[in-house]
Amino acid sequence: MSREKSLSLVIPARDEEENIASLVTEIFAVMRDYPNFEVVLVDDGSADQTLEAAIRTARLMNGHLVGVRHDRSVGQSTALATGVRQARGHLIATMDGDGQNDPSDIPTLLQKTSAITVPDFCIAGYRKNRKDTAWKRFQSRLANRVRNAFLHDGVPDTGCGLKLFPKATFMKLPWFDHGHRFIPALVKGLGGEVAVVEVNHRPRGGGTSKYTAWNRAWAGILDLFGVMWLLHRTRTPVIADIVESESRAPVAKAS
Repeated sequence: MSREKSLSLVIPARDEEENIASLVTEIFAVMRDYPNFEVVLVDDGSADQTLEAAIRTARLMNGHLVGVRHDRSVGQSTALATGVRQARGHLIATMDGDGQNDPSDIPTLLQKTSAITVPDFCIAGYRKNRKDTAWKRFQSRLANRVRNAFLHDGVPDTGCGLKLFPKATFMKLPWFDHGHRFIPALVKGLGGEVAVVEVNHRPRGGGTSKYTAWNRAWAGILDLFGVMWLLHRTRTPVIADIVESESRAPVAKAS
């Protein structure tokens, strides 16, 4: 995969004013020399100054940041989809807005693309040493084991916000609330390739998580069976040849 591919980093965020300035500073410091790089931050109905803090910091760093604000919160997956649609990059990297993902891992994900030859793929981060509570780590391990047992996506940590994929691949995926947790399985359903990279994980600097064990568990069960149905019904054709009986007529220019 060419290094000259333009890259958009999409960050869904809600009420992350305490964390977003330091995160944006880190991002532009790490990606300073990457060509055609932008950040797309989607403020998912924050009650604080998350978006304003991000824009102010990007200007100080002389970085390109596109800010999008939802008038009300519609969830992380919908915010992610909004950001990808607004992004101009050929490649999309995703990251949580709480500062627990490390921007210095983005180049590592990009390097992994050099071994991929298929057009559709997903590089998924794996938080091997998570800096969360024991209860949250237990929930995550259990959810990942159940999901992998049914979907066989081969990803040990699908909830990790750090992922990398082509925008064109994302636009082919069926999308739904909580769909961000199933991106690797959906990409495999397209016939794409999934790779895993160990990434750093950091303690939350400020604020609180927007997701609880209760809402994640029930949504996850429903979505798991929905994704199983989608994958069962998905058929990916392999085109063996395209033959034309005659040359196509040139398109007439408008007068």
